[in-house]
Amino acid sequence: MALSDSLLILSLALAAEAAFGYPTRLYTAVGHPVTWIGRLIKMLDRTLNREGWSFGRRRGASVLALLALLTVTGLTVSTVEMLLRPLGLAGLVILAILASSLVAQRSLHEHVAAVAQGLREGGLDGGRRAVSMIVGRNPQSLDAAGVSRAAIESLAENFSDGIVAPAFWLGLGGFTGAALYKAANTADSMIGHRTPRHEAFGWATARFDDLVNLPASRLSALLIVAAAALHREASPARAWRAVRRDAPHHRSPNAGWPEAAMAGALGLRLAGPRVYGDVRVEDRWMGDGRAEATADDIDRALALYRTACALLFGLAAGSALLAWIIAR
Repeated sequence: MALSDSLLILSLALAAEAAFGYPTRLYTAVGHPVTWIGRLIKMLDRTLNREGWSFGRRRGASVLALLALLTVTGLTVSTVEMLLRPLGLAGLVILAILASSLVAQRSLHEHVAAVAQGLREGGLDGGRRAVSMIVGRNPQSLDAAGVSRAAIESLAENFSDGIVAPAFWLGLGGFTGAALYKAANTADSMIGHRTPRHEAFGWATARFDDLVNLPASRLSALLIVAAAALHREASPARAWRAVRRDAPHHRSPNAGWPEAAMAGALGLRLAGPRVYGDVRVEDRWMGDGRAEATADDIDRALALYRTACALLFGLAAGSALLAWIIAR
């Protein structure tokens, strides 16, 4: 697929998803691409992740599972692309509608906004219930400030791997590129954890996900810094300093970049020590501001997020126009 076509699909997909999201009726009727991919991952986990196998053999099986996942996803989606390509502009529009399911601008905003609403209407218990829908850490270990920080951290990290990353691979590799990324990212969220069952079997998925998220995490940080320049109550200079100083010290090679940018822009401290289940993780702090975040800070983060999404759309649309001019 020509670069100009994939960038046009990206622009249309971002606009469609921001406007309409993924309709609840459609999800109820047929599910979502992530749920379809998830079924395949579960099948591979049941088939190839045998408890009686050695650590090395299960790690080898992780490579086989990743290759199988990417092969099935790639063949399926590239076939759809091939069938729609002869339809011209109509085919591109259909592909854009399909691709819009792979980005999550609207749903991420709704889930994070629900945390602020939960804190305001239901107090700490309401905030904990809402934040438990979007983070893996133990919500009972969080006070109100911890709930607010967790929501903002999730917003920053998911801006990168739930929006910018699929957008990046959609623009670069078309619908197939975005679907392959989404398959890898979904697998990482399901089996890429250091649990007794998945420490070996999730190895290939976790490493591959780190690799494919590298460009998007850096771009996400730049978009948040740029968005901060457009908000009176945010600081692009502090955001940039936090990225340069703190991002490389995050335990994830990618999550620290948008989290540090968001922390610096809002004058907060994010990440830091956290509890997952019963395990306390001594992470480094991102940013050097206050740790006592509030529901109002979630609102400020959401405003910054909306601007960053708008900048991403502008970048996609501008790139599509430039690619079209060059191709003429």
